[in-house]
Amino acid sequence: MDAVEMKPAQGWWRTARGWLRGGLERRRSGRRIGLALGGGFARGIAHIGVLRALEKNNIPIGAISGVSAGAMVAAAWASGSSADDIQKVALSMKFRDVARWTLNLRGLAGSDRMITFLARLLQANQFEQMRIPLAIVATDLVRGKPVSFHGQGDVVLPIRASCAYPGLFPPLRYQGRLLVDGFVSMEVPAEPLLQLGADHVISVAIPNSDGIEDYGNMFSVVSRCFQVMSARTETTWRRYSDVVIAPPVADMKWDSFTSANKLIELGEQAAMAALPTIRKWLPAAGPSLESKAKSLPVTA
Repeated sequence: MDAVEMKPAQGWWRTARGWLRGGLERRRSGRRIGLALGGGFARGIAHIGVLRALEKNNIPIGAISGVSAGAMVAAAWASGSSADDIQKVALSMKFRDVARWTLNLRGLAGSDRMITFLARLLQANQFEQMRIPLAIVATDLVRGKPVSFHGQGDVVLPIRASCAYPGLFPPLRYQGRLLVDGFVSMEVPAEPLLQLGADHVISVAIPNSDGIEDYGNMFSVVSRCFQVMSARTETTWRRYSDVVIAPPVADMKWDSFTSANKLIELGEQAAMAALPTIRKWLPAAGPSLESKAKSLPVTA
């Protein structure tokens, strides 16, 4: 597996972006649209609606990336599941499907149940088996930097690491790294899509809720701290995004699994509003971009 440590964006990010794209242009021909799915826990179910809108309108996605909840959806879709397939699983999803309350000094819940859940969700569990290139982003807790997993190897453990929300799930050790939620270092994984050859990047960001006066438990305090932190780093991932889709789900709770249908509906509506811009990237005639994307090699 390729595990690439992502460097923080510098002031010359336009040059870096052009270099990444230029180098990959020499290896791959044709335009390629990348889709980056951010975190959001249960509210990340809104990503399914975005995928549905893109499917209905025949928007060819040539590469996809995900972080935290977005990592699950991105991997499922890259593996060959349709938006409808993913929705069927999401409608019956509960917190206990992916977490088991336990006593651990580094986290309140274990994520071993996520292995069984992902077996239901994914049609393939190796990066090289994906129908389009996939990148999963986690955070290296020791180095304090995002790490992008793609190319070859197991998909399940990187997803679990990308979902390892600090305080809730313990860090996971993998390939010599101690990993936690990718959201900590990269709210929306737009930059890795450039490494996978994307010419245009659609970023899907789950908006933060407004603050309240009283936080009744540790998890709500930690969650709010991450929201504040992500707002301060938002400009980083936006630099690599050509279109940003933000489903209006800020007023919904982090664990609103029972509102899956509403979340999907709002995601689809938000994506539909962005379609006029996205369609401008498509050629007026010629071979299908979708067929081109599927013919591209799946490793970065």
